[in-house]
Amino acid sequence: MIILNRLFHFGLRYRLRFQIKMKNKLTFFLIIALFASCSSDYSPKPKGYFHIELPEPVYRDLASYPFFSCSISNQALVEELKDVPEGMKERNGTGFNLNYPRFNAKIYCSYFQINKTDFPVFMEEIQQMVYVREERAKGVKETEYSDPEQKVYGIVYEIKGDAASPVQFVISDSTRYFFRGALFFDTYYNRDSIAPVLAYINKDIKVMIESFQWKR
Repeated sequence: MIILNRLFHFGLRYRLRFQIKMKNKLTFFLIIALFASCSSDYSPKPKGYFHIELPEPVYRDLASYPFFSCSISNQALVEELKDVPEGMKERNGTGFNLNYPRFNAKIYCSYFQINKTDFPVFMEEIQQMVYVREERAKGVKETEYSDPEQKVYGIVYEIKGDAASPVQFVISDSTRYFFRGALFFDTYYNRDSIAPVLAYINKDIKVMIESFQWKR
């Protein structure tokens, strides 16, 4: 009986020592792993942005205005101006907005009846808006469009940097009509984050200009 008790206590002490040794080894390996992870090179992940769904556009005719017709995306809702500014009325002008609610963006459009002497004045104004008022601009890319048969001449200004209006454009026949548009976002934006949306709406503007026709 005495022998059995001694064997029992011996086995108990052995198991306790074994468990202590295992715990010490585990702690040692955890410390080594921690130091190894801290000393390894860290490569920060590039900044990411929310994924934006870009539906395939379907273009429809915008033919309800007296001087022109063109094609616009089904993603753009036409908003008529409830109150035309007095300055616009005085210059035989009116306007509307193309609202992109999915993207919190609008193209503010205005069009005018002009004469030959008005044309350089209107072009001077758009140049001022693009190159002078956009203080945060980091450069401007101009893309010209020309359809002599339809007498449709256009310029798209893509303004780099975090400008208030990243895209503006004009369309005219240079003698009787002048149309201009400016894209704005409803909230402050980061240029990189909206790059896909800009490309998407730029395509709509291109379709709009290429389909533009003056009504005789």
